[in-house]
Amino acid sequence: MSRVAGKVVLVTGAGSGIGRATAKLLAAEGATVIVTDINRAGGLETVQQIGGKARFEEQDTSREADWKRLIDDILAREGKLNGLVNNAGISGPFPATFETESLEQWRRMLSVNVEGVFLGCKYGVPALRQSGGGSIVNLSSLAAFLGTPDLSAYGASKGAVRQFTKTVAIDCARKGYKVRCNSVHPGIILTPMGNAVMPNDKAREHSRRRIPIGDFGAPEDIAYGILYLISDESRFVTGTELVIDGGMNAI
Repeated sequence: MSRVAGKVVLVTGAGSGIGRATAKLLAAEGATVIVTDINRAGGLETVQQIGGKARFEEQDTSREADWKRLIDDILAREGKLNGLVNNAGISGPFPATFETESLEQWRRMLSVNVEGVFLGCKYGVPALRQSGGGSIVNLSSLAAFLGTPDLSAYGASKGAVRQFTKTVAIDCARKGYKVRCNSVHPGIILTPMGNAVMPNDKAREHSRRRIPIGDFGAPEDIAYGILYLISDESRFVTGTELVIDGGMNAI
């Protein structure tokens, strides 16, 4: 399998869930994968599951210094960067309405989910340019299209990622950088984060009934979409949204 053979790809938040599934799939398709996470144990486990052509770096994506160190390290050790998956994110407490959510919770959500993506693009784009071009995939959410009264800060953060992705895409295209940027929008996916908003069987069944296709998504369903956007198969795709949600956004 060689859809991304020879590429060096950074996947943030790859210690579990969608990030782990993405890192494993990219490696299986020939990429050298840099796995990062604030959770060292989870990140090392992902690398162990990949078995080769992967290494782990501890990273807090909300810290600018971590991004500077990481990108410099990749260019020094791998010599290039061809793809960046800005996957790291948090969902916060549930439920969290705008009336009950604290300013501290709001700022923490945006620092990881929005500022982390901003910093990834800020430092990732020059590295991709230096490497001859490449692809950035920003993980947004179905929440970017809908009102999220029970997850107010989370929904706002994912809406910001959706819009910022388009800004990066058009800016890079106009400047001739050969750097594409797209967002992926998962629906209800069975990950630790997804399970956190379905605390019991009743909530789980209620959520399942909302999905037209009739079942929850798996991390691998999102990983295959990311693989396409990182690969050269999507060379003419930039500034767009890939919604993977079992049909929920079509209702």
